[in-house]
Amino acid sequence: MIKFVFLASIVIMACGLESCGGGRKTEAAGEEALAAEEVVVNEYKLTEGLPSADWAAFPEEAGGWRNLFDGKTLAGWRGYNRPDLPGRWTVDEEAIHIRAAREEEKGAGRNDILFARKFRNFELEFEWKVAKGANSGVFFYIQEVEGQPSYISAPEYQILDNENHPDAGLGKDGNRMSASLYDMIAAKPQNARPYGEWNTGKILCFKGTIVHYQNEVPVVEYHLWTSQWKKLLNAGKFAKEKWPLAYELLTNCGGNNQEGYIGLQDHGDDVWFRRIRIKLIE
Repeated sequence: MIKFVFLASIVIMACGLESCGGGRKTEAAGEEALAAEEVVVNEYKLTEGLPSADWAAFPEEAGGWRNLFDGKTLAGWRGYNRPDLPGRWTVDEEAIHIRAAREEEKGAGRNDILFARKFRNFELEFEWKVAKGANSGVFFYIQEVEGQPSYISAPEYQILDNENHPDAGLGKDGNRMSASLYDMIAAKPQNARPYGEWNTGKILCFKGTIVHYQNEVPVVEYHLWTSQWKKLLNAGKFAKEKWPLAYELLTNCGGNNQEGYIGLQDHGDDVWFRRIRIKLIE
């Protein structure tokens, strides 16, 4: 089991001491203080012993890029919290395809997948398209937590048919539309192409600064492990009062090593991903 307390702010006190009439008087000089807040401690257990990708099988190419998908196989990928691949994930015309759940498969739970190597600072590029009314996402900094879904610990780059999926009209100010930081920051400008057409996506992660790109345009920027990040969490579905464990994991996004897995979401719909590549940043 893992327990931790994350200090959300730091108290800084500057005091001056001077002698006065045989006694000592303490005066606050230049005091600057923020109340220290402790996140509610939750217990959870990280999954251990699952297979990792053979990183040597993904050689560095021009510009420092490595392909995480070769267009032919799902080598390096496995299910979240499982050693194998869920059955609805296949390779279809040089793309990773999550097949829509059949009626009898609905309600059986989601089967997200991840690339089985953790990453810290990187640029991730990919292309995506959706069927009509489809929903998915790209996660990063996933921690595999026993008995919990992948999104409980990972920010989500939303993948959505904005015109036909009801999620586009939910949330606040469009923050559930494609390329948004799901349920927290809306992607602006919103430049997604219609369902059935390919879009380009990119996620830049460097020392806590995160930028989402959609069709080569930067549309979202935010900063992990900051007071801004806490406010974003508390304003939505991951608020401390609503979902304490998610709040704790996302406040400490990436865990103690500030790194995690990259994953693709199964939301029960037809979605395709291709040309997935990553460049590590030192």
